[in-house]
Amino acid sequence: MSDVTAVRLADVVKAYDVRGLVPEQLSPQVATTLGTAFAQVVVLPEGERGVVIGHDMRDSSPELARAFAAGVVAQGVDVTMVGLCSTDGLYHASGSLGLAGAMFTASHNPARYNGIKLCRSAARPVGQDSGLTEIRDLAQWLLDRGDHHPPMRAAVPGTITETDLLDDYAAYLRSLVDLRGGRPLTVVVDAGNGMAGLTVPAVLQRGDLPLTVVPLYFELDGTFPHHEANPLEPENLRDLQAAVLAHGADLGLAFDGDADRCVVVDERGEPVSPSAVTALVAEREIRKEVASGRPAAEVTVVHNLITSRAVGETVDALGARAVRTRVGHSFVKAQMAEHEAVFGGEHSAHYYFREFWYADTGMLAALHVLAALGEQDAPMSSLVERFDRYSASGEINSTVADVAAATERVRAWAQDRGAVADTLDGLTMSREDDPVWWFSLRPSNTEPLLRLNVEAADRTTMEQVRDDVLGLVRQEP
Repeated sequence: MSDVTAVRLADVVKAYDVRGLVPEQLSPQVATTLGTAFAQVVVLPEGERGVVIGHDMRDSSPELARAFAAGVVAQGVDVTMVGLCSTDGLYHASGSLGLAGAMFTASHNPARYNGIKLCRSAARPVGQDSGLTEIRDLAQWLLDRGDHHPPMRAAVPGTITETDLLDDYAAYLRSLVDLRGGRPLTVVVDAGNGMAGLTVPAVLQRGDLPLTVVPLYFELDGTFPHHEANPLEPENLRDLQAAVLAHGADLGLAFDGDADRCVVVDERGEPVSPSAVTALVAEREIRKEVASGRPAAEVTVVHNLITSRAVGETVDALGARAVRTRVGHSFVKAQMAEHEAVFGGEHSAHYYFREFWYADTGMLAALHVLAALGEQDAPMSSLVERFDRYSASGEINSTVADVAAATERVRAWAQDRGAVADTLDGLTMSREDDPVWWFSLRPSNTEPLLRLNVEAADRTTMEQVRDDVLGLVRQEP
């Protein structure tokens, strides 16, 4: 058992969620206290009707979910337990039931970790600027007092009911994208022993869909015995790539541990850039809106500032509006809600849909990709080739002693080369003259790190800009 009086929630409550080691940082007692704080800070003051709680396949998740529920019901708030689900399954439950939500998962983190993703009803986010800081502070106060029971226990506790919404989740997603008219496709799916092992059979392997699904690692296992459930790391895609080639598949899909992110691999076994997926889905969503009679100029797509320029160019070419945001799901969701955007995408393979309560769902993005591929005869690589017109570095992290000084060195270098500065999120420098390039240099919120992303019209230019900027970032003082 952990000493809960020694827990520092500032180390556990992150910008967008809760994440920590079990049981040292996240024990049942800590979960109960966080449930208490969630009820007092968000649920009761905002008039939420109750809380829906789900969890992933980690060994610690069921106990932590029950402990959190105990803190909530002690405040007189009713709880609906949906059991095993993906994070987007929890968002579906929050949206369809009209309840605040808590999802117990550490996504792609190793087995010793767990965490909590919180939302208001209709999957509206709870982040550091929208209630999570207050939840952390109240929970820390309760822990420091050594009182792990609510100080304002309700006279009549809430109730706990259990339900299974997997079929409803699958039916809802399939109602949004109809695959039945497409050509037959063979798709290899790597669930990484995560929650896609539950959701993919429900969504893609039932009914009369023209799909042959080749499963990899569908067994739910929170120890991740085959590889980490993080599809953004190239080594975690190797089994999927090999299986796509071995089966002559049309494409491959890789999900992370809580199945809210999806990475696509083409028929050659090559990863498809999440920016290309964002552009492809954006195009489909814009055209659907226009077909329904809405003027393209009234349709908005949101993307974060380190997705490819091809995303904004695709949206502009269709006459719609592209809104650029800071990196992070709370920023994307806020901009989507503000602009009533039809779709949003991030470089991290998070995809957001107005029809899904502005929340992210890798499964719905996968359905769009499958539909787009099945509606025509070209292979996956050809389908996305037109969106891969730039060369990108990917994200490169550097530990620096003086973040401000390093950033200023880079700014001066880029301005000398005709680039224009933008400070929406860290420093973005863009050069529009030939050779065209841009880069983003963003500081970490918690570490002395700078995160660099570079994109250019050709690989040689990208590598030159990347190397020059890294040299300045890593320059010894």
